[in-house]
Amino acid sequence: MGDRRRRDWRGEYNDLSAKLEKHIERLPDYAQRAQEKLQRYFPPDEQSGGKPAQRPPMPARPPIPRRPAMPPVQRLAGMSLSSMAEQVPVVADAKAKWDRWNQPAAKLERRKRRASRAMTLWILLTILCGIYMVAAGTGVLNAAGTAQLPQAIAALAGVVVFGTFGARSGMRLRSLNRVELPAAPAGPPPLPPAGSMARQPMERLAESEASLAELLRQLSTPSAAGVAAVPDISVADARNTADEAAKALRGLADRIQALERGRDAAPAREKSALEAAVRKMREQLDDGLDGYGALLAAAGRAVAASGDGGLGASKDALTDATDRLAGLALALRELSS
Repeated sequence: MGDRRRRDWRGEYNDLSAKLEKHIERLPDYAQRAQEKLQRYFPPDEQSGGKPAQRPPMPARPPIPRRPAMPPVQRLAGMSLSSMAEQVPVVADAKAKWDRWNQPAAKLERRKRRASRAMTLWILLTILCGIYMVAAGTGVLNAAGTAQLPQAIAALAGVVVFGTFGARSGMRLRSLNRVELPAAPAGPPPLPPAGSMARQPMERLAESEASLAELLRQLSTPSAAGVAAVPDISVADARNTADEAAKALRGLADRIQALERGRDAAPAREKSALEAAVRKMREQLDDGLDGYGALLAAAGRAVAASGDGGLGASKDALTDATDRLAGLALALRELSS
């Protein structure tokens, strides 16, 4: 029964797809007919002697090649998790939780907890078996007060087995406590949510950071003569200033997100004031990105001038842009603090 319904559904879906593609192929004919009807009611052009204005015929479009219909399951399978995470907040939260779960530090902490719980269990079982062994050996469990040797031997075996497991768990916990995790590579900071006003500036900042890093790397690379195009101290100063400015810009973006969350939860009469504050901070964020872009442009001009021999003015422009961005980063830090 289920197979028949599935086949019927697939047949209806294929028929609907074929009809839709047939109408798409006839779109040029529909457009030609619409143009002819429009020319009938088009007002006459006075400059052409009362004759209707002649329009060039619409060029016929080539027929659209028919493509095999893709089932919905395959279309959904072709979508990447990252694109879904950018559009659906629930998927983004689930992806973030999954990433935190798979971090090496989180895995090590879970192993430590399991080893500690196992060691506690084996120690408790060892203690219980030891108490039972003493009680059976002294005759406390027997009304006649005589010792029960088989029970005492079984309890002793339990003490040995559980004690061994407890010792192994303790050694495993000790070795886990000595594990030193390697330093995790610094990945790109997470972007704000898709609906936030700070999302587009942070995407722009990430692209600018990548471009500036490449330009500064080229400026610090020695030429064939063994001399770098720009002194290392200037490149290091520009790089440090750019890092400080990026950190200040992200701090301001965090404040924008906090204000947006407060605006969404605030009463209706308070939302207008919070919305105005968000827009003002967005303008400050755009100004900071413009200053960052000025440093990026100066670095690009320096790279372009390094092959022409006229590098003096480009070096000065790079220094000036670095100084301006340093002052802007200081102002942004005061705003985001």
